[in-house]
Amino acid sequence: MDLMQFADLIVHVDKTLGVLLDQYGTLVYAVLFAIVFCESGVIVLFFLPGDTLLFIGGAFCASGAMNPLLLMALLIAAAVSGGTVNYWVGEALGHKMFSQDYRWLNKNALQRTHAFFEKHGGKTIILARFIPVVRTFAPLVAGVSDMTLRRFQLFNISGAILWVALLVSAGYFFGQVPLIRDHLHTIVLCGAFVAIVPVALGGLWNLLGKLRGKMSPKHQDRH
Repeated sequence: MDLMQFADLIVHVDKTLGVLLDQYGTLVYAVLFAIVFCESGVIVLFFLPGDTLLFIGGAFCASGAMNPLLLMALLIAAAVSGGTVNYWVGEALGHKMFSQDYRWLNKNALQRTHAFFEKHGGKTIILARFIPVVRTFAPLVAGVSDMTLRRFQLFNISGAILWVALLVSAGYFFGQVPLIRDHLHTIVLCGAFVAIVPVALGGLWNLLGKLRGKMSPKHQDRH
């Protein structure tokens, strides 16, 4: 699988997954494992289509092209291991993540996830699995927040099982419904839209805040 095929899988997963299954067979399981692992464990890859990938994978299981139990087992393992790596990164970097400027780190998403974590506590790890972008940053924040690895893994494994089982099952049972099957591409686009909007709105909010700060009377008095 070359880079163009991989990019096409990310953008048009509903149309390309079947073709890739015909071409590469069981190797596609490894590709899906890698995508879910990276979305869960690599901060800069938070944009990967985890939700839609699980749903469409479930739909292909219903058609007999993939084994549902094998797919769910592999994707749960990918989500858990990715989250664990992310936790270790947060634990290693510690609180300096909030004070130092890392180019590879989306500070706005980190701050929003930290606020979410402060509000909901440990169950954030479970809830975050169903929230694009936040699910990538939640394990990192858990590591920074000195949550013990044992407690983190309790939530990490529970969240991964729920996330994978529910979305793959939803794809299995509803992916073959004609109305849904014929609009899988739209579902993919909606999933991408849901993932991008929180980041875009957060960036816009911060930009407006900076503009308001520059236009405030105190700021104008300095000039």
